[in-house]
Amino acid sequence: MKIILTQEVTGLGSPGDIVEVKDGYGRNYLLPQSFAMRWTKGAEKQVTVIKRAREAREIRDLGHATEVKDQLAGLKVSLSARSGNGGRLFGSITPAEIVDAVKAAGGPALDRRRLELPGQIKTTGQHNVKIRLHPEVTATFPVTVLGAK
Repeated sequence: MKIILTQEVTGLGSPGDIVEVKDGYGRNYLLPQSFAMRWTKGAEKQVTVIKRAREAREIRDLGHATEVKDQLAGLKVSLSARSGNGGRLFGSITPAEIVDAVKAAGGPALDRRRLELPGQIKTTGQHNVKIRLHPEVTATFPVTVLGAK
């Protein structure tokens, strides 16, 4: 099945890429989740629009990605969340909350879809978060979760 990705899918491609996948994977996962759309000649023309939008958000080049990585390494990111006894949170920390905390700490604007969390963050303390800045650059930075009553 030939599809056009509308969002980044790890291990498959980025928005605007035309890829060939197994029928079941495309029909049962990618299309219902709106990660992709069926390939047609008309849809292929929309790929240019998707790619232009991606370039506006994208980190410009490898040099810019390493700059952002260095900037993230020197950042102290902390979040406050309601917690119970023993440091267990009511709920979990989302990628959007981490992106907001990075921006509040004076860091760069990040795309929440590029964050890779180590499972779900459901406890207080320090957690390492990965972000794919560029296909060749991945940054890891610590996020401290503080408990609030």
